[in-house]
Amino acid sequence: MLLSINNENKQHLEILTFQSESVIADFCKLTSQFLHHGPNQKRYDTAAQKLEVDVHVIQNCIYGLVHLLMLACKHKLSVHDFKDSVLALGFTNEQESVLTHFYESQHNELHSLIKPNLDEPHYYDMQWRFEVQLGSRSLLEQVTPLVVMNLSLKTTDGKEKENIEHHLIQTDPTNLLHLTNELERALSESRSRHSRKVENIINNL
Repeated sequence: MLLSINNENKQHLEILTFQSESVIADFCKLTSQFLHHGPNQKRYDTAAQKLEVDVHVIQNCIYGLVHLLMLACKHKLSVHDFKDSVLALGFTNEQESVLTHFYESQHNELHSLIKPNLDEPHYYDMQWRFEVQLGSRSLLEQVTPLVVMNLSLKTTDGKEKENIEHHLIQTDPTNLLHLTNELERALSESRSRHSRKVENIINNL
């Protein structure tokens, strides 16, 4: 079985067909780092200077490799079929050997990323209550107000049955502010170019 790669990802991978095996191995390392920790802009800039190309070419090449690997895992491609698919993209036997070794080393982790029926809890509802002790003769120090939250998370099983879990959280204003900032940072990251690219890769498998 040969993989059917769309033209956009073929163009992303084309630059690698002109590179040495050592350069391809470096791109495999960048791709592995991308899968584990996200993009490394500093290393992308270094690679772009080395190959004398725009940094977006490097980024798109990484996305192309991720798409190739995840598509191969989705179709449970054997090593032999993966080799044939890589050769069909214009890679030499030596280049193919590097990519095939990388595919074998990342296969289990990639398979877990695209595992079907992955069901993570999602936000459903939240109720909160503000608590503060206004005064007491027994207290000689300033009272810190507390916020009590009932966070509801929803999961849906394979039969589309909804399960709702309730988590009670009590915190002070300082920690609440920190929590709010972290959530804002996560939301901002989810709208980043990197996150959109990863989402597109998975949706296009």
